[in-house]
Amino acid sequence: MSAPVLAGRLGRAGPRREGRERIRRLILLTTALAVVGVGVVACGGGSEPAAGAAASTQATAGPVTGEAASPRSGATRPGASEAGAAGAGTAAPGLRTVVTGLAAPWDVAFLPSGEALISERDSGRIIRLPAGGGRATEVARLPGVVHRGESGLLGLAVSPSFATDRLVYAYYTSATDNRIVRFRLSGDRAEAPTPILTGLADAAVHNGGRIRFGPDGLLYAGVGDAGVRSRAQDRSSLNGKILRMRPDGGVPPGNPFPSSLVYSLGHRNVQGLAWDSAGRLWASEFGQDRLDEINLIVPGGNYGWPGVEGTGDTDGGRLRNPLATWTTAEASPSGIAIRGDTLYVAALRGQRLWELDLAGTAVRGRPRALFTGELGRLRAAVAAPDGSVWLLTNNTDGRGAPKPGDDRIVALR
Repeated sequence: MSAPVLAGRLGRAGPRREGRERIRRLILLTTALAVVGVGVVACGGGSEPAAGAAASTQATAGPVTGEAASPRSGATRPGASEAGAAGAGTAAPGLRTVVTGLAAPWDVAFLPSGEALISERDSGRIIRLPAGGGRATEVARLPGVVHRGESGLLGLAVSPSFATDRLVYAYYTSATDNRIVRFRLSGDRAEAPTPILTGLADAAVHNGGRIRFGPDGLLYAGVGDAGVRSRAQDRSSLNGKILRMRPDGGVPPGNPFPSSLVYSLGHRNVQGLAWDSAGRLWASEFGQDRLDEINLIVPGGNYGWPGVEGTGDTDGGRLRNPLATWTTAEASPSGIAIRGDTLYVAALRGQRLWELDLAGTAVRGRPRALFTGELGRLRAAVAAPDGSVWLLTNNTDGRGAPKPGDDRIVALR
């Protein structure tokens, strides 16, 4: 495996990847609108450059991890292809369809009952899917959601105390900002949402949007730089950061900077957050033109953007390098999930699921590609209560090539 790639310094980065609307995708947009009209069907049983087909991998490039590559002991998983190898793996056994007919789904959050809540970016709808299959129903259409480019209704999270407080959290774009709200869900009725954090800069690109409750019971949010690179290093701005807050949006004890929600900085566009069994936080991040990243997040950590994209000069240890990188054609990583010691990364432009072995605070061996080109654009990977990993396709988001039934959720057992 090649040595880690040194990232370009500030001023060397190429044109912005995300947010560039392609005229040649107008036909695909028309197709996507037709798919949106398809009803949501649940099935029983147990930036992002445009890409109409699986993106080609540069011949000399492959995912890079923070240690020298070594083959994992045992046979390669069915359906997997070693990173950088020619061709794509065949579909792994154990993949089943959960629901079809979604319109640009962005996130999934599970209720204690096993029911799933699904956000649709463009419509502002939240759909509830019964545990074990059944008819999917709309439970909310959040007022004031504004969709342009990559903005709209993004992340969802369910309160750790949902059994008593009935609270659901959402990250979305309004006419004036990105914000986090919460609302009570009682039966099939959602009460009016209450903002807990407002004033996050929004744009057609780099909105971040993933929210998750951590094992400490606090709410974390990945917030993009909204297209203004300098925000990532400005501690007075909440953009280009990972935030950590109380459930009511207040600053919790233990944050690294006094009276601040900022947990880590130097981020371009974080759309994946997940914790391992030891309570360590991992995050995925979109690069600009060169390298996408997987980072191990530490309180107060500075991850280098815009000065460093991928692996680069740590400025005497002031900056932190990623533990895995990909070329932008191979990934454009959005949501991530951890199951056991395996980290799954949903890739949009790369149109595949990446599988990484975690070994404490390191990534062991080479990432493996699953389902390359088979499912299309993947927006999220979410660990489900039954032990499976749910994958959300995003072929109706205006940048993919939707097939009949898209968008869909499939479960990897």
